[in-house]
Amino acid sequence: MGHALPNLEIATRLNVSEATVKTHLNRAMAKLNLGSRAQAVALAYESGLVTPGGEN
Repeated sequence: MGHALPNLEIATRLNVSEATVKTHLNRAMAKLNLGSRAQAVALAYESGLVTPGGEN
């Protein structure tokens, strides 16, 4: 998600279903009290989990 990949691409890379990706993303966002995917991406950058142009 931090690399702005769509759910289907994340699922393909992780070899899981798209529904599994959606479930995990929604649960993580709820636990972090984030209202949008954009907020999650911003948090990933701010915390250093993702770096601009990097493949973390």
